[in-house]
Amino acid sequence: MNLVIGCTVGCPYCYARNNVRRFHTIEDFSRPEFFPDKMRRMETPCPHNFLLTGMSDLSGWKPEWTEQVFAKIRENPQHQFLFLTKRPDLLRMDTDLENAWFGVTVTRRSELWRIDRLRENVHAKHYHVTFEPLFDDPGEVNLHGMEWIVIGTMTGAQSRKVRTSPEWVQSLTEQAHALDIPVFWKEDLVPIMGEENMVQELPEAYKNILEKQRSWHKSTWTAF
Repeated sequence: MNLVIGCTVGCPYCYARNNVRRFHTIEDFSRPEFFPDKMRRMETPCPHNFLLTGMSDLSGWKPEWTEQVFAKIRENPQHQFLFLTKRPDLLRMDTDLENAWFGVTVTRRSELWRIDRLRENVHAKHYHVTFEPLFDDPGEVNLHGMEWIVIGTMTGAQSRKVRTSPEWVQSLTEQAHALDIPVFWKEDLVPIMGEENMVQELPEAYKNILEKQRSWHKSTWTAF
């Protein structure tokens, strides 16, 4: 659910910026725009897992946007909501929302500081980390307090120049599992890790949503 489109971070590999240029969603991707009408999707009683920053970075949201979205999240506890940022150093947040997950994107070892800043600057109930696209070996990572990690690699034309090593993926997975943190390998890792080896785990909160969705759709179908 792309409530905000646009980002000020400026990553050279940004797929969202490319999509905006292709489909002319907004005029200037470097100037985020808020689309509050999309929040009506949150009112569906059928539970969903929503990513709210697929086309933006939380650090680029205006405070008044965040306030409106948080209020709507509080009104709809049937869903789970994910936020991501690459600039946790710009955030100062304190929330008791039970169904909101705050995470950082880390692509290389030099960005591990983002995990520390997330813990320091965003006081929340749930944290996660996305290692995507993984450009180098992050080494030993302090994952304490994280409840989920996602790992992925570069896709598209640039994937011919950048390749994630299986050893990096395996090391992160082992470190997370040592702390009982579920790990999700994105589908773009299949050519690297092998279909038979894929690890695609979800936190209990997200698995519960999927189970409720199945029950919801089954009962709706039965009613007809």
